[in-house]
Amino acid sequence: MLKPIESKKGKVSDAEWQARRELAAAYRLVAHEGWTHLVNNHISLRVPGTTDQFLINPYGLLYEQITASSLIKIDVNGKMLEESPYEVNVAGFVIHSSIHMTRMDLHCVLHTHTVAGQAVSALDCGLLPLNQGSLRFYKRTAYHDHEGVSRDISERERIAKDLGPHKVMILRNHGLLTAGVNCGEAFHLMYHLEKSCQTQMQVLASNMPYSMAPEEVLEKSARIFHEGNKPLGQRDWPALMALCDELYPSYKN
Repeated sequence: MLKPIESKKGKVSDAEWQARRELAAAYRLVAHEGWTHLVNNHISLRVPGTTDQFLINPYGLLYEQITASSLIKIDVNGKMLEESPYEVNVAGFVIHSSIHMTRMDLHCVLHTHTVAGQAVSALDCGLLPLNQGSLRFYKRTAYHDHEGVSRDISERERIAKDLGPHKVMILRNHGLLTAGVNCGEAFHLMYHLEKSCQTQMQVLASNMPYSMAPEEVLEKSARIFHEGNKPLGQRDWPALMALCDELYPSYKN
């Protein structure tokens, strides 16, 4: 039996409630795409108007069960700022707090353990620019070496350093991570990163020769994707939220 969770509607600010709804929708949409790993992995979102607080999933619920009220508010020291019948995954706190502490321009962090993502994370070559979709990540992807399950608080400094100015990171021998100014950008980046990993593994599995565009074409294409330094995915997100409203309306509870 799932533990009862009290509704937080009307008990938090309007801005926080909207943030909770968008984050809960992101969990449902990740489940919709099949990127889940049972109750593991995490998506976090900075609490509006704060620099040291963020929302994250209760450890023990599937992504399909996450609601706006079930999300847990914690600070960058790992302290739970509200009561919950659930705990917070320590590894999730370490990974996500490292970015929330150091990248004030990024508010949403999304981490997955998909089959394709884990496969690419184990390749020495990393992510290859094999198709147009993957070119948004050309020379704009960070890598962090595996240190075991992320329970050591000191790893936060190394994660932040390795991420540098990027919004996308491949955790070697581990999985994928994207971060954005909002849920829409983090989801958009993960969608295309996951598709790129799937495509790469299919190309490599074919054992056929493959080619890549010249350097000047790769860089030109990458720049086009990031023109104006505007958040990515802002056209997608309203449509995705509408899909969530239609298919998984309980996320709003």
